[in-house]
Amino acid sequence: MAGAVSALFILDIKGRCLISRHYRADISSVEAERFFTKLLENEEDIEAQGPVVFDNGVSHIFIQHNNVYLMVVSRQNCNVASLIVFLHKLAGVFEYYFEELVEESLRDNFVVVYELLDEMMDFGYPQYSEATILSKFIKTDAYKLEVTQRPPMAVTNAVSWRNEGIFYKKNEVFLDVVESVNILVNSNRQLVRSEVGGALKMRTCLSGMPECKLGLNDRVLMDAQDRSTKGKSIDLEDIRFHQCVRLARYEKDRTISFIPPDGSFDLMTYRISTQVKPLIWVEAQVEKHARSRIEMLVKARSQFRERSNATNVQISIPVPSDATKPIVRTTMGAASYAPEHDSLIWRIRSFPGDKEYMLGAEFGLPSVAYEDATPNKKTPIRVKFEIPYFTVSGIQVRHLKVIEKSAYQTLPWVRYITMAGEYEIRLQ
Repeated sequence: MAGAVSALFILDIKGRCLISRHYRADISSVEAERFFTKLLENEEDIEAQGPVVFDNGVSHIFIQHNNVYLMVVSRQNCNVASLIVFLHKLAGVFEYYFEELVEESLRDNFVVVYELLDEMMDFGYPQYSEATILSKFIKTDAYKLEVTQRPPMAVTNAVSWRNEGIFYKKNEVFLDVVESVNILVNSNRQLVRSEVGGALKMRTCLSGMPECKLGLNDRVLMDAQDRSTKGKSIDLEDIRFHQCVRLARYEKDRTISFIPPDGSFDLMTYRISTQVKPLIWVEAQVEKHARSRIEMLVKARSQFRERSNATNVQISIPVPSDATKPIVRTTMGAASYAPEHDSLIWRIRSFPGDKEYMLGAEFGLPSVAYEDATPNKKTPIRVKFEIPYFTVSGIQVRHLKVIEKSAYQTLPWVRYITMAGEYEIRLQ
């Protein structure tokens, strides 16, 4: 186990200690002054210093929020990353209670601050950091506190992300499978980068404490169940789960089992490194007539199945910064000149699969070129789009089950969508 925190300090912008909470007896309040002195010594290079100050065997881990410093100190070998996350969580809890975390709000609510510090850290180890859970038994108004008040269920068990007693007349689960395609094509029309990043985004409106089970067409699971011949399976990489997922269960039988938070959250993110062809291929022919005009012919071709349809397609084509008097013609959609971005924006509301559209443009150029003019940067063509009911990887939700002791009926909704991420095509 990583080392524990000895004390927590909250300082003002001048280094004066506003609030201190000691969890162990191995640190004195003088450490706050030493920290700020050390900080001022490296004031000119504070960014290179980072969020850790080490002095005389004591580690000072800190963040700055508005006009206050939040800092934890320890003589032990601590997990710095987890403590930085804790400090940001602490700042979020203070903002939840006081709306704004500044020196004045801390001075006006120091009683509540100490109560929060006692609950959020015990003997130097971080505990509860969910503001919605803490607000159930720590009230900002003292007269609202009840001595016999029972802590919420989320504090007394392992489900710290969900409250008890949630009720909905209509129990529903919405699951969006969103994939982002990252493409880079060089000037020789060769595919340099091809990557798919995906996320399973959920919004739950469920009563009680339900348990959800989600099944995907994961290759490992389908091979184990001898279902490889019944459908396409995929290999998922770099999988990251929300804290509600039971990892031990997933490692055992690849079942995604969890008690979901109430509302919206990202259940899972993944990556697929399998090379995919560009869904929308763009070619541009540029002919520049010296000190006269520049002509462009752009072809856009969809390379996905015919029954799918890309929406909100936007193709950004770079033009010289001194171009004027645009004349544009398109076979589909509309194009507009954006001089503030030195680009021509071609928008197509609906782009069916296996179709090709063209754009022709002519721009005027100044007859006199400035000697000190900087050469135009070779900005790539950038493409944005969305394809509903379609995934590049072929991921499928095989089942989504909701189990709750009251056995209510649940309506699950699943939607697939593919969109462009960093999608760039370089010009010749």
